[in-house]
Amino acid sequence: MKSIKQFALGTAVALGVGLSGAMTTAVQAQDTNYVPLLTYRTGPYAGSGIHIANGMHDYLQMLNERDGGIGGVKLALEECETGYNAQKGVECYEATKGKGALVYNPYSTGITLQLIPKAGVDKIPVLSMGYGLSAAAVGSTFPWIFNVPDTYWDGASVVIKYIGEQEGGLENLKGKKIGYIFLDAGYGREPLPLLEQLAEKYGFELLQYPVPGAEMQNQSSQWLNVRRDRPDYMIMWGWGAMNPTAVKEAVKIRFPMDKFIGVWWSAGDDDAAAGGEGAKGYKALNFSGVGADFPALDDIKKHVIDTGKSSTDAETIGSTLYNRGVLNSVIIAEGIRSAQQLTGKTVITGEDMRLGLEALNLDEARLAELGLKGFAHPMKVTCDDHAGSHPVFIQEWDGKKWRQASDWIEPMTDVVRPLLEAAAAEYAEKNAPWPARTEPCPN
Repeated sequence: MKSIKQFALGTAVALGVGLSGAMTTAVQAQDTNYVPLLTYRTGPYAGSGIHIANGMHDYLQMLNERDGGIGGVKLALEECETGYNAQKGVECYEATKGKGALVYNPYSTGITLQLIPKAGVDKIPVLSMGYGLSAAAVGSTFPWIFNVPDTYWDGASVVIKYIGEQEGGLENLKGKKIGYIFLDAGYGREPLPLLEQLAEKYGFELLQYPVPGAEMQNQSSQWLNVRRDRPDYMIMWGWGAMNPTAVKEAVKIRFPMDKFIGVWWSAGDDDAAAGGEGAKGYKALNFSGVGADFPALDDIKKHVIDTGKSSTDAETIGSTLYNRGVLNSVIIAEGIRSAQQLTGKTVITGEDMRLGLEALNLDEARLAELGLKGFAHPMKVTCDDHAGSHPVFIQEWDGKKWRQASDWIEPMTDVVRPLLEAAAAEYAEKNAPWPARTEPCPN
């Protein structure tokens, strides 16, 4: 398949194969664990996708270079370019699943929705870290799907909770107008059920401003409507070129940037910087580390960047989306390590990986051991809860860089969890016969 790009340690040497060897056949070796990476380095979403892809690749490659892999077994890494296109994503999946794939990270809600029915059949888990189908957090219905550390519904509830705090209490949201500008795709529409319920519960008016993918870089009509409607706050669920365009448009109409809050995927450094000095005060959710002051990132620079085994610009290490990619690969790596411990095997399967992810317990001590103290909130997965509804924080753009602007904020689990369970039951009913869970719990 022409779109597949081999990234096993940057060269086939990592798999014990010389540069003259066939790189595509070098990927699957009997003494490696194979991790395909669905990425998008081209197209209108590349501005976000490149940093994610670099962070994911570099952390896993660092483990190969520094530690010889995980549990004495190297990781075989292979990228497949999706262009953030669901059809291409499925093509990548079909082209790589037979190589011993341990887990898929679609990095697209659209691709994730296509892979959910396939995961249990092919026995390969899907890790949609902080995106995808929110209802997949219900492990009893979706044993093969993981969206740790949070669902979009968790994130939406945190934004409303934070806005309520700024107004002196959630009860003071009554009569307020909250705008929601979003990519008009599965990703952007995913939080709407939760936002609509919270609007009804707290009495605020939810104003919707959908942005079609083809118009991401031309949002003048949406922001003219924002200027006309004068919402008290704006929430953004954007990605790729939509984010910097929205920030620039918000600055252009002089919307108060301290009342403009993006989801964690609208938190890129380039997103905020696009607004220049006028973007000061723009806020976004985050659940991964801010900055490059972490020993694990130093090791990435030493073992991967400085040795030429990555295409990453060293200046981008520590940026929000790069760090997000690193965290994603931390979860992958810890899932592999957990699976090895549970099964006693060093070379594992997708079924083993599912067990490892379901036993994930990334506590403060382990984060410190990994050289990532304070990089993320401790997170734990259980059989019933594949997301965990972990706390997130608000970060704020100061004109040059992000700074943490809040403590960790707990999602509204009392509202979110019942909705997740109802949505999971509805999904199973609509996709009947949806298989009842038979997979064992690791603990």
